[in-house]
Amino acid sequence: MKEKFIKYFKGDTAIWLILFLLAIFSMLTVFSATGTLAYKKMGGNTSYFLFRHGAFLVFGVGIVFLVHNISYKVYYALSQMLLYLSVPLLAWTLFKGVSLNEAARWITLPGTGISFQTSDFAKFALIMYVARVLSRNQEQIADIKAAFQPILIWTLIVCGLILPANFSTAAMLFVICVVLMFIGRVKMKHLLGLVGAGIIALTLFIALVWNMPDKGRIGTWKARIESFINDDSEGNYQSNQAKIAIVQGGLFGRGPGNSIQRNFLPHPYSDFIYAIILEEYGLLGGVIILLLYLFLLYRVGIIVRNSQRTFPAFLVVGLAFSLVFQALLNMGVAVNVFPVTGQTLPFVSMGGTSIIFTSVAFGIILSVSRTVQPIKDPIANELEIETDEDNY
Repeated sequence: MKEKFIKYFKGDTAIWLILFLLAIFSMLTVFSATGTLAYKKMGGNTSYFLFRHGAFLVFGVGIVFLVHNISYKVYYALSQMLLYLSVPLLAWTLFKGVSLNEAARWITLPGTGISFQTSDFAKFALIMYVARVLSRNQEQIADIKAAFQPILIWTLIVCGLILPANFSTAAMLFVICVVLMFIGRVKMKHLLGLVGAGIIALTLFIALVWNMPDKGRIGTWKARIESFINDDSEGNYQSNQAKIAIVQGGLFGRGPGNSIQRNFLPHPYSDFIYAIILEEYGLLGGVIILLLYLFLLYRVGIIVRNSQRTFPAFLVVGLAFSLVFQALLNMGVAVNVFPVTGQTLPFVSMGGTSIIFTSVAFGIILSVSRTVQPIKDPIANELEIETDEDNY
């Protein structure tokens, strides 16, 4: 049985296990959390969302299977083109995209009716591009024009286009790029200068927003920050309902399908799905989910250690960190550590776009894991500096 599994599902077996466990938690929790939505939209037909979400998960696993059989070298070749494509897509979304909650985040493919968030596409493209630039310029990494400058320019362009409609995604992507540059040995003085400039820009941005009329996304941002800081019982309705769910869950939870707060929490199947997990499966279930994401990061660390090329190492670190960082943000919002951000729990929350792009990330990580070979020499465990011909 194990031999047959390894034959078809190549790469790190532990990462495949993490994927399947997240899918199981997703099916159980989404089925429970969509009860109220099914009552309002589908006349109580809860099986509709069960089968719909199940189909997306199966499709997602299929994407993982397909992508993990593609050589990671393909992404090295495509990274620049994908980045160039993401910029006009983001600009089009900003001005002509489909608005949801006063934010233009979606575009619809003509003639198909299929919508997707261009910020998710741009996030992958930028991570691939940063990995490519860092890997190509390891020999002259100290030169500010070699790696730091092009990465900085494209990071500011992409994050700047995402920012008006999705502040949390823009901030998260900026942090991911800074972490990748740190791992890629970019000079610390350059990174500290960038972080300092980012803090100053963020402070000026907040000051500017605070003095603008409470309209559109500006009003949403201000309301979320004010309710988080002041712990306003009326303005912080979402977080308060999540707290009730956590308290009711206790250590072992109320049991699968027994959530009460799903009837009161906005978006209990996406943004606040972790609160439903804590209510139904208790602190124990919540810790298991957290450990699954942290274990994913650990397994990626092993892949990086065994990698003899810098591009796949930077690529999997960027993708894994983006998944885990997003998961931690979602969990932090549910337990009121962070203000409401709208970030989903990767491969657990309901949502087609989120599942598809998360599946692509898992597929690329597994693609790298099936091609790297363990390095026997302990001294060689550090990432090698390669020539342009061998950097991928």
